[in-house]
Amino acid sequence: MNIEEFREYCLSLDHVIEYFPFDEVTLVFKVGYEEGKIFALLSLDANPPSANLKCDPERAIELRESYSQIIPGFHMNKKHWNTVFIDDGLNHKLLKEMIQHSYDLVYKSLTKKLRDHLEG
Repeated sequence: MNIEEFREYCLSLDHVIEYFPFDEVTLVFKVGYEEGKIFALLSLDANPPSANLKCDPERAIELRESYSQIIPGFHMNKKHWNTVFIDDGLNHKLLKEMIQHSYDLVYKSLTKKLRDHLEG
């Protein structure tokens, strides 16, 4: 999966925005629009391209042990975030599942008020 495919998939999910809150090379995807929370960070200048995705702690360990392209989250809470080298032979289906998993975890953590607003 390349950067543009990653971006398109993230933006295909409901209630997602993209923006550059930190610098011009870290594209951030947030669920719940401006009031929401980050579920993916895409490093545009990394070689190979990489992204940080939230993950259930037990699943994060399993993924890291199974795939050399998945490591503890760079500059993130390593218990809950993985850094994934997206253009390094990782299966597209697995990567989409990881993006969806991150999105779902973060969506569930939104306030009930915000979730009700999004679903209403």
